[in-house]
Amino acid sequence: MSKVTKVVIPAAGLGTRFLPATKAQPKEMLPVVDKPAIQYVIEEAIRNSLTNILVVTGRGKRSIEDHFDQSFELEQLLVESGRQNELELVRAISTLGNIHYIRQGRPLGLGHAVLAAKAHVGTEPFVTMLADDIMTEDSDLLQEMLKLHHRTGFSVLSLMEVPREQIRLYGCAEVNTAADGTLHVVSVVEKPEPSEAPSTLAITGRYLFTPEIFTAIENTPSGKNGEFQLTDAIAELSRTQPVLGVVFQRGRYDIGDKLEYLRAVVEMALMREDIGPAFAAELRAIMAREFQES
Repeated sequence: MSKVTKVVIPAAGLGTRFLPATKAQPKEMLPVVDKPAIQYVIEEAIRNSLTNILVVTGRGKRSIEDHFDQSFELEQLLVESGRQNELELVRAISTLGNIHYIRQGRPLGLGHAVLAAKAHVGTEPFVTMLADDIMTEDSDLLQEMLKLHHRTGFSVLSLMEVPREQIRLYGCAEVNTAADGTLHVVSVVEKPEPSEAPSTLAITGRYLFTPEIFTAIENTPSGKNGEFQLTDAIAELSRTQPVLGVVFQRGRYDIGDKLEYLRAVVEMALMREDIGPAFAAELRAIMAREFQES
């Protein structure tokens, strides 16, 4: 069984949930403390030895490429001003991994964005990571998914239990548990109404696919607004080979949601040794002031 080394990061979406901030900048470049969201995703891939990275972009996303490229002028300025710490941070970004780019063309859904990676991926299994989802550094979700795939050779979905009223925001998976504890996905549905959802297991932004997912996408008709839903393609794939699931409970932020984005900024800042203690003191002062005023 070949080792999984390739990652596909769809980053062509318009970011309408975060307007007006995303009118002229990619949502993937929104800063979480002092790094853009997509950098957290790529660093997570690198931590798991996934170094061959394809970012699927679209119109207006050039700043993503610029961020991970080398910046000679900035580096020279930092050298001349003796700012060694900042220089090392900037240089590290351009050496994170072997990053490639391709344009989706038209934003025709997540399935269509993944299909754009077919020529790059070839016949190898690969990981798809959504740039809307960032994980804390201590998360072992991707590691567990890779282990399960290595043991079975099948596709693996990341699943998270959510309140039933929230399942309409996600793809939903129904699973059966095998004797060895492995979760087998028996059905998936895109954003069901809570009363019709087969479970409360939400499909989140980490996927590990066998290359047969491309055939499944090609065999899946487009849906609303002509978009090709990845969830529909997963359902198609599950008819020909097993699709498995890994359930996790913590460490995820959906930075496409405004409240989740703010939670990510606050919690990830608090985790930082350099600014965490001072930021915690600021938060305590703010809360004390709020309670006094109320």
